[in-house]
Amino acid sequence: MLQQYKTVAGYGEDYIVIERSRFIGYAQRVTTEEEATAFIAMINKKHWDATHNCSAFVIGENDQIQRSSDDGEPSGTAGKPILECIKKNGVKDTVVVVTRYFGGIKLGAGGLVRAYTAGTVTALKAAKIVIHTLHQKVTVDVDYHWWGKVENELRLTEQRVVGTDFTDRVTAHVLIPDGQQDDFVAGMVDLTNGQAKVVLGDKEYVEVPVEAVGDDE
Repeated sequence: MLQQYKTVAGYGEDYIVIERSRFIGYAQRVTTEEEATAFIAMINKKHWDATHNCSAFVIGENDQIQRSSDDGEPSGTAGKPILECIKKNGVKDTVVVVTRYFGGIKLGAGGLVRAYTAGTVTALKAAKIVIHTLHQKVTVDVDYHWWGKVENELRLTEQRVVGTDFTDRVTAHVLIPDGQQDDFVAGMVDLTNGQAKVVLGDKEYVEVPVEAVGDDE
């Protein structure tokens, strides 16, 4: 599993107007090629009357699935710029469709590349890029005598506590950044003089927003 990767938070939609042509950017998180093609088909159906519905997607931990379509625009002026913009922003498991309604003014090859790049940026901003960082789930089980110290330590070290169970004992469920779990376990054991029962669980990704989306070609 990757230590971290970027993707979109979910569905996004927005538009821009360039030389009277309307470019509508759509983005969605997908994990399979089938999901990506289904999304593209949905936009094609929604905008059956559009001049073009150009698209690209990147899927997989190593970006192993990459596809793009110019959908009738001159070769290399639409699908490739969309794909390159997705890759430039380091976004995985993402499909983008940029729909164009022609406004009567031809943009030329360079203008088309810039327009579809801008349409992709518009879509990614609308969908919001997030970083997924790998964490280890850890449970810390202590009796009430030690809970005050454990709770204080979790708060001071700003650990991500995702739940706490209060029964005959206290069990805290904590997400620790992958690679830091051994130090965390040792610290809990030391803090409680060996009385804490610390168990490692599954690994999962924690999602954090990213502010900037690059718009360079």
